[in-house]
Amino acid sequence: MSMSGSGEMTLAFELSALKALASPGAVFEDARRWTRYVGVISDQPTYVVTNFTRKNRIRQDFFSGPKGRAESLDSVKSQFDTDRHVFVGVTDEDRKLAEEHDWEFLHVEDAAEAAEWDLASDDDGEGTANEEDVRDDWP
Repeated sequence: MSMSGSGEMTLAFELSALKALASPGAVFEDARRWTRYVGVISDQPTYVVTNFTRKNRIRQDFFSGPKGRAESLDSVKSQFDTDRHVFVGVTDEDRKLAEEHDWEFLHVEDAAEAAEWDLASDDDGEGTANEEDVRDDWP
């Protein structure tokens, strides 16, 4: 392709990797500057992903929906034809999944360091990242 690498990448975040970032919405906006497509892959129910992305004002080009992660990776790869397909995850299982479906794997901490994204601080003992996900007004 004649483009100099910019925009010729599809970037997929495992939901847990997005939750590990301090500002997931800002990360998505930043990623849009150097990727063509960016979205979320998760085994979580659709409403969990939708609630998270709405809350963080994330506009995704794709998400796994009711499909499992493996099927989603295959589907996204066939629909979004870019030079690179990169899956940002957290666990060894995420890495294995990416490799089995011919995606590059990037651990969220490595991605954050390379792109200068801040990780959510969950080591301060207050659990600030997780408290946001719990709603007191939920029935």
